[in-house]
Amino acid sequence: MLTGKETGLRFAAATSRDPDPQAAGRETARAARSGLTHTADLAFLFFSSHYASRASELCEAVRRELGPAVLLGCTGEGIIAGAEEWEAGQAVALWAAHLPGARLTPVRLPAAQTGDEAGLGWPDQLGAGRPTFILLADPFSAPISEILAGMADRWPGAPAIGGLAGGGRDEGENRLVLNGDVHDGGLVGVALSGPVSVRTVVSQGCRPIGDPYVVTRAEHNVVHELGGSPALERLQTVFESLPEDQRRIAHQALHVGIVIDEQRDRFERGDFLVRNLIGADRTSGSMAIGDRVQEGQTVQFHLRDGQSASEDLNLLLAADRSRHPSPPLGALLFSCCGRGRGLFGRPHHDIATVRERLGDMPVAGFFAQGEIGPVGGSNFVHGYTASLALFSEPES
Repeated sequence: MLTGKETGLRFAAATSRDPDPQAAGRETARAARSGLTHTADLAFLFFSSHYASRASELCEAVRRELGPAVLLGCTGEGIIAGAEEWEAGQAVALWAAHLPGARLTPVRLPAAQTGDEAGLGWPDQLGAGRPTFILLADPFSAPISEILAGMADRWPGAPAIGGLAGGGRDEGENRLVLNGDVHDGGLVGVALSGPVSVRTVVSQGCRPIGDPYVVTRAEHNVVHELGGSPALERLQTVFESLPEDQRRIAHQALHVGIVIDEQRDRFERGDFLVRNLIGADRTSGSMAIGDRVQEGQTVQFHLRDGQSASEDLNLLLAADRSRHPSPPLGALLFSCCGRGRGLFGRPHHDIATVRERLGDMPVAGFFAQGEIGPVGGSNFVHGYTASLALFSEPES
């Protein structure tokens, strides 16, 4: 447990691997209550798919023992808490916070809302100030990109952080928790404001290569020309400039970073929205990427591998500590299911890096099917990303 000296913020986290959902709920709730020593205003419950069929029992046990004012949660591909990442096997993680004076507004959007319907279910009043949204969504039934676009219209500049539930292989197999209700689709979340700072760190796990280029001809997600030359010609130039070992990586892990804020004089890590390179046409010299691109935007090719992803997370966490006088007291971690042992070659990478850079604090999260987080002041859904919500004393 860590405590905010000025405001009385308190955080706690607990885990269980008991196969019985009621026993696991009681164990984590009692441990979190003991660590918190105060009422729980906000709690997050993350659990593997082993508990999906009895998720209601798990949640009820937590609510009965801990009594949080707002309880959110979901299934994950794997569970993260303490100093460990359980990429397989049953596990439950409970994270709880005492947030005196904070305003917490629960959010619930039913499944498959699109177009104008994507705004239904949002609370009309969220209080004064710009809220921070923490969102959990089902990847099969929640049009999260449309939802984030609608949020940008309603609450410009409000950050959103979170992840897409995992563990299920088809619609209806994941679970989302909001207080006493368990849902099999849609979105749940909370809008948080008041005397608590929630900082976001979004590590997309890539490093830029070559030079940035201005898109001079494009259509939807197809880039025809970069800097007046065919896009594939520019790509070939960058590829040939790489050392042999990096060329091998580029064959399998080449991406395109789109600059979000074109007003900057120079572009660095964190200035790009990284998207997959999904196809190329050698005849026309064009390439297709996993997002829309407009003429006049700046792009740069990126590489993603374990070393780049580790370096990126370390640099972003170090930058957060250097910029902010208030250390984080608790954190939520949403890490892509494509990271972990498969990317880094060893277990517990992301949680170990967070603890090494930010200190020993209550952390919990899960391996997601997509990660939500802001880049350049706008919210996006990412892949292969570690998205962090860092809670600390408010900063003036």
